[in-house]
Amino acid sequence: MLQKTETVITALAKGLAIFGGVLLTAVAILTVVSITGRALIDIGLAPVTGDFELVEAGCAVAVFCFMPWCQLKRGHVTVDIFVDKAPPRFFTFLSLIGNIALSAIALVIAWRLALGLGEKFSYGETTFILGMPVWYGFALGMVGAAVFAITALFTVWRSLDELARGVRA
Repeated sequence: MLQKTETVITALAKGLAIFGGVLLTAVAILTVVSITGRALIDIGLAPVTGDFELVEAGCAVAVFCFMPWCQLKRGHVTVDIFVDKAPPRFFTFLSLIGNIALSAIALVIAWRLALGLGEKFSYGETTFILGMPVWYGFALGMVGAAVFAITALFTVWRSLDELARGVRA
């Protein structure tokens, strides 16, 4: 059961990370095009209208897309200097505590983002220049936040399994 769940979560997290990478690449290209347009305004080019609105939303969504993969692959920052030589069970126990804490944080982030999404949707708030509904970015970010929370809960389960088997996390 753990392996099947891990396969599904890995596919979700990987897909989101790839989407986030493509999105971040698009944002970088948009930035280059816009800056080039500003630099060459004398020859008739122009910056991309609303570029900062798109960059802001794109970067926020990309961050949420990367979080599940980072959690799944144990990529979050840890300070191992004091426990590097510790017995496997102790190290895995500390990993479990960290995963529980991060799960709580991920759930709060997803919960608060869902509330924000509801407010942005109901108020119909739009960006100033493009008039793009703000809830678009919230909705895409919410997908990443939800998968992050699910992934974080899965890592608690995985740590419990590793602790029971005496495997170093």
